[in-house]
Amino acid sequence: MAADLKVGQTLQGRGGSYTIWEQLHRRISSAMSTTSQRVTVKTASDWPLKNERDILEAVRDNPCILPIIDTSNDPPSLILKYLDDNLLSASNAKTLERADINYVHTGIVQSAQTSPDTVSNWPVDIKPDNVLVNNGTAPDRFNEVQLGDCGDAFMIDPNASPFEEGHVIGAAIFRSPEAMLNLRWRAPTDIWSFGATLISLIWGKNWHIFKPTDVPLESDEYPMQVLIKQVSIFGPVPLSYGEIADNERLGILSRH
Repeated sequence: MAADLKVGQTLQGRGGSYTIWEQLHRRISSAMSTTSQRVTVKTASDWPLKNERDILEAVRDNPCILPIIDTSNDPPSLILKYLDDNLLSASNAKTLERADINYVHTGIVQSAQTSPDTVSNWPVDIKPDNVLVNNGTAPDRFNEVQLGDCGDAFMIDPNASPFEEGHVIGAAIFRSPEAMLNLRWRAPTDIWSFGATLISLIWGKNWHIFKPTDVPLESDEYPMQVLIKQVSIFGPVPLSYGEIADNERLGILSRH
């Protein structure tokens, strides 16, 4: 189980010590190093933390993926680069201009350009709050963009059976229909999440194309309502789903 960090707590890493400065989210805090460098500290359960560390080590040379700086064993945590904001917060505060969206678009695309050995580990939780930015100076709103939170990235076996159940990923409103149905997904799922993210950034103000309006996020029906909205906007799923979906999943789609 991941540990909760407290403000003022000091973590000892391999390359230095880090004092927790502010809690940003439940498992994410900002901290200050002994060299006065502001960093982000992330805790998680064992598998996601190890998975993310391994992926970040593998893509260390990619400038558009949030880099790992250090690790700590007590409690187990990753020390990551700190950026000013995320795009959910930024776009809620002020709608992004076309130039801002183009800049962000380029950064996300470049984050996928890893080496052939690691391309199948392309992060699969693309959503506005996982795209991190540093603020720029006018006329450039941002001067750096990096994709964060690789804990859900997953090695895709190109030879896996299409009937094998998929790995649960991402926030429902940015999740592809095949991932929503827990089917075996591949790169097109990332493209779907990327597209849904861009639509959210274009509109801004916390508007999301697949967000249900009458079902609370905590409801067990929320993911299904997202799927219903996807079908209502884009029409029935392709006939090719019949090749990979079992009767139960096809039944769900036919009812909606």
